[in-house]
Amino acid sequence: MQTVTKAVEVEVPVSVAYNQWTQFEKFPEFMSGVENVRQIDDTTLHFSTKVGGVKREYDARITEQVPDTVIRWESTDAPRNAGAVRFDNLGPAHCGVSVTLEWEPEGLLEKAGAALSADEMQVAADLEKFKEFIEGRGSETGGWRGEVG
Repeated sequence: MQTVTKAVEVEVPVSVAYNQWTQFEKFPEFMSGVENVRQIDDTTLHFSTKVGGVKREYDARITEQVPDTVIRWESTDAPRNAGAVRFDNLGPAHCGVSVTLEWEPEGLLEKAGAALSADEMQVAADLEKFKEFIEGRGSETGGWRGEVG
C-alpha cells in the first residue's frame, strides 16, 4: 500500500471547509482525475475517475464522520483505497485541512507513478485547488452535519 499525507491551511472557518468537503458531488470542481461522484446514501459514494489515462469506477463507504473534525472512508471494491480528511480549527476564520490517502497501485503505470511521487504531487495540488475553491467562494455550496461511525 502507498500512503500519502498532505495538508493545507485555509482562510475560512473550520465549519465552512468541513461543510464543503461533505458536498462530495462537487469534488470534480477541485480534484483532478475525479470525473464524477454520485452519493448513493449517507455513507456510500460512487466514484468515476480517470488518472494517468486509466479510467476506474468504484464505490466507497464512509466509515467515520464527525462534523468539523474528520471524514474517513474506504473503497468497497477495486481499486483498493482508504483515507481520511481531518479538519483543525486554527482560529475564527482559519483552519487546517489534512488528507491521508492509502491506495494499492495496479499495473506498471500506477506503480511507476507512485515511485516518482506523482500521487503525492496530485494530492498536494488538489488540496491547493480546494483552498482556492473555498476561499474564492467564501462560503460552502452546502453541508451535511450528521455523524457516521
